[in-house]
Amino acid sequence: MAKLDENGLNKGSRTLLLVGVLFVSINLRPALSSIGPLIDMIRLEVKLSDTLLGLLTTLPLLAFGVVSTMTALFTKRFGIGMTLLGALILLASGLIIRSAGGIFPLYLGTIILGIAIAFGNVLIPALIKRNFPHKAGFVTSLYSGVMSLGAAFAAGLSVLLAVEMNLGWRGSLGSWTLLAIFAIIIWIPNIKRIKRLPPKRSFKVAIKKLSGSMLVWKMAFYMGLQSATFYIILAWLPAILIDRGFDAAYAGWMLSLSQGTGIIGAILVPVWAGSRKDQRLVILSLVVIEVIGLIGLLLPGIGMVELWVSLIGIVIGGTFGLALLLIVLRSDDAETAAELSGIVQSIGYLIAATGPFIVGVIYDLTQVWNYAIILLIVLAIAKLVAGIDVGKDSKV
Repeated sequence: MAKLDENGLNKGSRTLLLVGVLFVSINLRPALSSIGPLIDMIRLEVKLSDTLLGLLTTLPLLAFGVVSTMTALFTKRFGIGMTLLGALILLASGLIIRSAGGIFPLYLGTIILGIAIAFGNVLIPALIKRNFPHKAGFVTSLYSGVMSLGAAFAAGLSVLLAVEMNLGWRGSLGSWTLLAIFAIIIWIPNIKRIKRLPPKRSFKVAIKKLSGSMLVWKMAFYMGLQSATFYIILAWLPAILIDRGFDAAYAGWMLSLSQGTGIIGAILVPVWAGSRKDQRLVILSLVVIEVIGLIGLLLPGIGMVELWVSLIGIVIGGTFGLALLLIVLRSDDAETAAELSGIVQSIGYLIAATGPFIVGVIYDLTQVWNYAIILLIVLAIAKLVAGIDVGKDSKV
């Protein structure tokens, strides 16, 4: 008889569950990364300002911020498996609505898919803590790496689908519904593999305890800063490069490159960080590399755009994977991980939501993109300040 783990699963069942987790993961970024390369097409058709176009990236972040904390309410009632299934169905619905046509469906679908992705963002770290506690660094690297892979493909293929495949920007955005439907099919058999446990405490008690911890607030601040960087790059890197004379296809592939190299960071950094009790050296190293890349991008006369974009991408992917791993490492059990993931991501994404919108406003006022890059350098330094305490070996 095959040996069962503490969750009643044998090796084969754990492998199938991991495959299900990865299929959920690959759906958590294409809906967002596919927008940036298509911004100019959307602008020409719907006649929106850069400030309003920035909302297409900001609204999902606001949804993340509002919904993330409440995710624990759903898991305590329906369990992690069923909640994730509902999230995937909601994601597919949001993708369909967003591509239906018109300004109202564009924004409504964006909000709906943002709510769906929020559930996935919060619950996957909790699932890792519960079912893969002894391989947290490795599984987190797979999870964040697959997320980056989905983001890279969506960023790189968006213009190709819209122009070469004659789908237009609506068809290009809507095509990712197929990926969500496939994930639903893969995930359904995994629901029975996730044993439901009675909650140890109420939602109110958990939130009161966590919100009183200074470490939780610092983790939320770190999450917010790294997410703000990710979504500013996601929303505006193509526009920055197009403004410097590059064509839309090249700008889209540079965004794809940033997401592609992000896969390297997302895979390597959690494994490195997971092998250490203290993660402060990891945090410092990432900040140094990020600042070098941003300074290179700030000075167009240097050239080597591909190098600077690659460095920034590695850091973005690595920092995101590290932020997720820290949630797992700083939690005592899966229930705490879900609650901590919810509150950290809720506060963090509310902070991050201001990033793309502020950059859009700054450019509308100044017509100069370098201010956005300077803002990113400031955010990198702030991440180092927050990371000094977040990286210490401790529990919330």
